[in-house]
Order: sequence, then C-alpha cells, then structure tokens
Amino acid sequence: MAVSEGEKQICWYVMRDLKRANAKLPAYKQLSNENFEVFTPMKEQLSVRGGKRIREDVPFIRDLFFVHGTREAIDPFVEKYSTIQYRFQKGGGYKNPMTVADRDMERFIHAVSVSKNPKYYLPGELTPSMCGRHIRIVGGPLDGYEGKLLTVRGSKTKRLLVELPEFFSVGVEVNPEYIRLL
Repeated sequence: MAVSEGEKQICWYVMRDLKRANAKLPAYKQLSNENFEVFTPMKEQLSVRGGKRIREDVPFIRDLFFVHGTREAIDPFVEKYSTIQYRFQKGGGYKNPMTVADRDMERFIHAVSVSKNPKYYLPGELTPSMCGRHIRIVGGPLDGYEGKLLTVRGSKTKRLLVELPEFFSVGVEVNPEYIRLL
C-alpha cells in the first residue's frame, strides 16, 4: 500500500472518542501516553465522589479532541482501538478527515492556556448582541490578538472572543488596560 503525500503531512486532526463518559482512560489521555500532541478543551465541573464534592477538569465536548501528527502515525491507533475515530466532513470526499490549520490551533491553545477561567461557546450560543466591538490586545500574554469583545450582561470581566473556525469559540479574560478599539 503506497503512502500518499497527504498522509505524510503533519496537521491537527479532529477526532472522536466513543468511550463512556466515566472511562478511566479516555482517548485523549491514551494518545497522549503514546507521545502524541493532544488537545481537548477542558472545563471545570463540580462532582460528587464518595460523598465529597470535588472540582475536576472534564472535556467541554466529551467526544471531541484534536491530535497533532501525520495520518500515517495516527492510523495504526485508529485501527487498533475501535473507540477512536476520525471526524469526517460532510461532502468532503471519501475518507477525508477534518483538520484544523496549525496557526489557528496554536493561537487557540495559547489563548486557552493563558486564561485562568476560559468560557467556551458553541456556534449557536453566541448572539450578535454578545459580540461587541472589534479590538486588538496590546501587551500582556495575548499581545497581538484581534477579535470581538464579548459582552455578557452582568459580567464585570472583559473577555476576548477567540474562535476555532467551524467548531467553537472561547472567551478569555483580558485586562482592560491592554484593550485597543479598532
């Protein structure tokens, strides 16, 4: 079987995890243990274990994660574990998995990693009234980022809306002194 040029390209593949929500070793941890660069957006959740309340990080979308690598390297794990699958684009051709550009993914991961309390939004959750003025961040950990200022009624924190095209967005806290209106 000849390896196509597309299979040698390193990019972020969009993956599915079909394991149960309470699985001890979800797919993102499993592939991370196999030395793949893996990203899954996490949210903090309050759970009860053994009668005690604990805060734990859980995936924002339980069955979604991203793997950075070549198709040639990821395929053996997809074939070996039936609970790990590629996500395919509708109308994208036969066996053509969804990918995210490195630049977009790195920008998104950086924004999430520097924020203490990121708030994720699915595409339908954001209304035009929530997306305020177009801003640029000057200084701080998000220096150079541009986007919309997220306005949520009753909130005193300023948030920059960073999008991962076609998937979801995240609102990351921004210090008001770094905000420049465009």
